[in-house]
Amino acid sequence: MLKRHSSRRNRLDHAVLNERLEDAISYDRIAGYFRSSLFEVAGEAISKVKGPVRIICNSDLDPQDLITAAAAQAALRRSWCSGLPEDAPPVALPRYKALYDALVNKRMEVRVLPDSAFGLIHGKAGVLRKADGTATAFLGSVNESASAWKVNYELLWEDDSPETIDWVQEEFNALWNDPRAIDLSVCPFITQDLQRIIVRKVIDPEELKGIDDTDQVAGSVAVETPVYRKEQGLWPHQKYFARLALERHRLGGARLILADQVGLGKTIQLAMAALLIALDDPDGGPILVLAPKPLLQQWQDELMELLQLPSARWTGKCWVDENDLEYPPDGIKSLGKCPRRIGLVSQGLIVRGMPEAINLLLSKNYSCVIVDESHRARRRKVPKVDASAEEIDEKPIPNKLMDFLMRIGSKTKSMLLATATPVQLHPVEAWDLLNILSHGNDGVLGGWTRTSPWFKASDCLEIATGNRAIPVNDVRNGWEYLRDPLPSKHEGNAFDRIRRTLNAVDKKWQFTPESLDKLPTAIQRVQIQNGLLPEYGESFNPLLRCIVRRTRAYLEATINPATGGYFLPKVSVKLFGEDDEDALVLGGYLKEAYEEAEQFSILLQKRVKGAGFFKTLLLRRLGSSMEAGRRTVSKLLGEEPSFVEDEDEDEIEEEIHSTEIVQSQTKSDFKDFTEAERLCLERCLKLLQEGGNSDPKLDAVIGYLNGTQSGSISSWLDLGCILFSQYYDTVRWIGNEMAKREDFAGMDIGLYAGSNRSGFWRDGKFQRCDRNVLKERVRNGDLKLLLGTDAASEGLNLQRLGTLINIDLPWNPTRLEQRKGRIQRIGQARSEIWIANLRYRDSVEDKVHQVLADRLEAIHGLFGQIPDTLEDVWVQIALDDADAANQLIDRTTATRNPFDIKYSKVEDADWETCSTVLDPIIVKERLSQSW
Repeated sequence: MLKRHSSRRNRLDHAVLNERLEDAISYDRIAGYFRSSLFEVAGEAISKVKGPVRIICNSDLDPQDLITAAAAQAALRRSWCSGLPEDAPPVALPRYKALYDALVNKRMEVRVLPDSAFGLIHGKAGVLRKADGTATAFLGSVNESASAWKVNYELLWEDDSPETIDWVQEEFNALWNDPRAIDLSVCPFITQDLQRIIVRKVIDPEELKGIDDTDQVAGSVAVETPVYRKEQGLWPHQKYFARLALERHRLGGARLILADQVGLGKTIQLAMAALLIALDDPDGGPILVLAPKPLLQQWQDELMELLQLPSARWTGKCWVDENDLEYPPDGIKSLGKCPRRIGLVSQGLIVRGMPEAINLLLSKNYSCVIVDESHRARRRKVPKVDASAEEIDEKPIPNKLMDFLMRIGSKTKSMLLATATPVQLHPVEAWDLLNILSHGNDGVLGGWTRTSPWFKASDCLEIATGNRAIPVNDVRNGWEYLRDPLPSKHEGNAFDRIRRTLNAVDKKWQFTPESLDKLPTAIQRVQIQNGLLPEYGESFNPLLRCIVRRTRAYLEATINPATGGYFLPKVSVKLFGEDDEDALVLGGYLKEAYEEAEQFSILLQKRVKGAGFFKTLLLRRLGSSMEAGRRTVSKLLGEEPSFVEDEDEDEIEEEIHSTEIVQSQTKSDFKDFTEAERLCLERCLKLLQEGGNSDPKLDAVIGYLNGTQSGSISSWLDLGCILFSQYYDTVRWIGNEMAKREDFAGMDIGLYAGSNRSGFWRDGKFQRCDRNVLKERVRNGDLKLLLGTDAASEGLNLQRLGTLINIDLPWNPTRLEQRKGRIQRIGQARSEIWIANLRYRDSVEDKVHQVLADRLEAIHGLFGQIPDTLEDVWVQIALDDADAANQLIDRTTATRNPFDIKYSKVEDADWETCSTVLDPIIVKERLSQSW
């Protein structure tokens, strides 16, 4: 019989809902939106339903979210958290508890359909069945909300006729069994989060001081930050480093080198460590981050986007905060008045040797100093691979950055150095980084007296690599290695016992040689001679205590005891374009143009002394694309106004200064050409102009995107693709050309660049937009084709994309790793990504590829990635000096890498279930304090 209900006449929750649920043995419900549906169905007295409750609802999931179970789980987690369940009022907690119990006890099953299946599910209907065999169906406007059942004006039609029940049941079954429906059980995070929210407690950051458990502290700080609520949280290796930094900071100062491979999230680990240190040490000093200038914006964006961590970056003239608000400049004096607790400063300021700026930075006392790309701080003359011990132990002559870091060491409690390549040419470079950390902290290599044997670089490296053992026949001699620095009690029971015997707290690191006499004979014999010394060198040396290095291969192959799965899901790489025949052939005009550019470089080499960077500028850009080459030649000849329109001229300047290869070179070298040089450029330009828009790289790009170039079943465009070039000229030209093709009609093509030049092509026209818009569109899955300069190669999360095309090969090898790390990264849903590398035949890139092809695997095996120093191989080959290039390769591959599996430190920790969280308003106030 048909029954009509109106909330104007009776409250629907009393007159209908509670009464019908009383004796129900099953309840099938077509609900509305995913999050509110779950909460409010739990309020429908579902505890009264004796049998299963099945709910089908929809969500803003993208079809790409259905590719793998991992992608579906990640998407459900994002959708759940976007509803801000943690902000619900206390009166909602009983419904949360009912929902949690129902999900955990399997009395409620939920499936979610993406909007793309049937659009928004506006139909609201359900079928209730009772023990006596009767049933009823209902349809109406009632949403799954308390206000709908209790407050709103709603209409509800109820019908117990078999025809109506069958009709509603058929609709429910069609949605429930749709192959696109995702079972909520694939995402255990939701029930875990529900349980946490039920007992959630907000505390003042001051209360962290009374918590000894660093995991509880870290969980309270992290669990409701965007990296957990909008992303997938922190992975075990990331949590391990952040927690270790906090533990060491509490012991008197964290001095650590984070040497993870590219793509494992070094920035978020350092940022998380900075956040923990700042909140655990509220009365401490400021936090200084030193990074290459092109990375400062990325740093600031990631701090805010992932951790809601306010910061200010120094532009050279003023501070700019996380909201892009500029603070009134007062010349260089403003540098000492950062408006935020965390200040981001370019390393170039130090490398350029600006005394007033350096003195201002050194005048402060810091809680922590963080240095990104810290391998740039190095000695001026690195020993050869076969150097003698005496040569290795020579007092290093530091470059400007290294000198500054040693000076600021005594001004900071903690210092964190980050680099993916701690060793470039010789293992002593790793010891140099420890030497930097030792200034101002006795716990690294020993006290300021520098009498510790660890201060002898050759001995330290020999022991750390296992080539030499600490003598065990002489306890007093062995004690020299233990006592300065003596490890913390947390590093082993032996150290705990020794410290208790000496009545020494963990913050004390240095002990006199005579302190051995205070140790009982039993400890001398058992703990030092028979227990510690035989393994001490390889197990507790300073490199091992201060360096944390994990490779993707290690994390993908090591079981996490807490979960039974691997520490990191495996994402393999399939390379295209690597065979000799894959090099792109330059025909006619273009080949002749390249040859003229090579001749110009040779002529310039004979006349201009200085960096290969300047000598080979044209070949770098011409190797990117014919268009970039044409524009460069035009600029060199004065036919275009600017000298060079790189993605970011600051980046070029930074690179020059940071490597200190050029001190007095100026752009005037490119204006006063000889007649022969000018003729080469003029002929080159004419040939490039005659070649028109013909460029085999454009054809190859389009071929890969539609799948014809790679012979793939799927087109690269279907999987989503990022195309990289180191030059704005190249990506802008490629984008313009693609926007004209019918292949890309009706779709947007994004361009991610620096200097406010980002945007997208739509219907053949380019529109500028903020870079964050592009990032969000990629994250949401509605932008699948993105062109990027190397501004997109750092700190950008593009794991929604499955393919990558390197339009050019950057001469700095680290850039290639950074590009790959945009999609081979945490959160990538696919188990395999595709990468294509484009190069012209007989170009510098092709010649280098031929030289390195059979040795790259060995180099990568030694270092985990290709060292920056191999950029010189490109330069030497561009200067037609193959012998010098081969010598550099031989020297690199002969280097003994001291970092193996024993440096791969990782342990999981449960931060996700932490129910105590910090008051976000107070946190923001603390972090917004000025210097």
